[in-house]
Amino acid sequence: MFFIGPPFGNYIYLPYTMQIKGSYTLEPRSGLFMQVIKTLRYDFNRNGWKNKIGLRNPGINYAIENYNDNHIVSIAVLDKTEIPIIEKKIPKNMNIELNVSCPNAEKEMINYDLDIFLNKQREYCIIKLSPTCETKLIDNYYKQGFRQFHCSNTLRTIHGGVSGVSLIPYTNNLIKYLKKYDDVEIISGGGVRYYNDVLNYKNLGANSFSASTVFFNPFLAFNLYINYLYNLK
Repeated sequence: MFFIGPPFGNYIYLPYTMQIKGSYTLEPRSGLFMQVIKTLRYDFNRNGWKNKIGLRNPGINYAIENYNDNHIVSIAVLDKTEIPIIEKKIPKNMNIELNVSCPNAEKEMINYDLDIFLNKQREYCIIKLSPTCETKLIDNYYKQGFRQFHCSNTLRTIHGGVSGVSLIPYTNNLIKYLKKYDDVEIISGGGVRYYNDVLNYKNLGANSFSASTVFFNPFLAFNLYINYLYNLK
């Protein structure tokens, strides 16, 4: 599967792909436009985009009202008291990704007691890992029952979260570790610009891949998508 990750997953749908929209928090967090203007920059040293957007979004109610079966809703839990509230709010069959690793929020995401979101009505209940996620935390997610992992989120730096090719070695390591489990679905992302990047992740053991910042370059994104469609045959 070809997943289109946030922020482009919020706006772009292509046939034979799945959008990931969000991330959404329990309450709206305003200021998205200004944070994009103020913080989104290209980091030439790391060859990727960096930002400090910090989970600015219209809130989980908006996500619920606009949900359909063609996308996955990314959810970020900011306080443990929000877990039962969000779980009760969202439809049982809503496909979700739990963003436990956003590097730009003012506080750490809640990354425990999330197994309440697991149920058989959801095709997707994904954990989105940090590029520097500790292996013991991955093992803990697995013990809770999670079998779908997205590798990986943006890399935390003092200047903001960085995406792009600098994530590739981190994603490689996460895929290699997750392959110790023979029943997990691995969604590989980070630095996917060419179909060879997809093949690299597949050769390591990933089942699917995700792309986002490549859409800053429509030419690269178009070629990636065409190659993906060609290889579906």
